[in-house]
Amino acid sequence: MAEYRFERDCRTPYSEAYLVITDDERVGRVDLHFTPSIVYATLCVSDKLTEDDIHELIYHHIDEELVMSADVARDDFIITVHQGREVGEFSDEDFEEEEEEEED
Repeated sequence: MAEYRFERDCRTPYSEAYLVITDDERVGRVDLHFTPSIVYATLCVSDKLTEDDIHELIYHHIDEELVMSADVARDDFIITVHQGREVGEFSDEDFEEEEEEEED
C-alpha cells in the first residue's frame, strides 16, 4: 500500500483543497465540497497512478483521513476523478505579465 500525505492548499467554510503527495512527488489534487448531507469531491491525479492506486487513494486515504475526520454529516460521498498530466498553474499575475509583453 502506498503512503500518501495531504498538504492543504486552501480552505473555505464549506470546502477544502489538498495536494496529494507520495514519495515526495505531487501526484494529484483533491477538492472537497461539504453540503448539509453529501460530500462532493473532484480528484485530479497523475497518469502514473493505476486504477487500483486510485481506488486505494479514495477509500483508504481521502475518505478515511480527510472526509471522515472533517466531522460533518454525511449521507453520501460522491467523487469525480480526472486523470492526466498537469499543464500548469496560472494566476492573474501571469496574465498581467503577458499583457505587458504584448503592449511593448
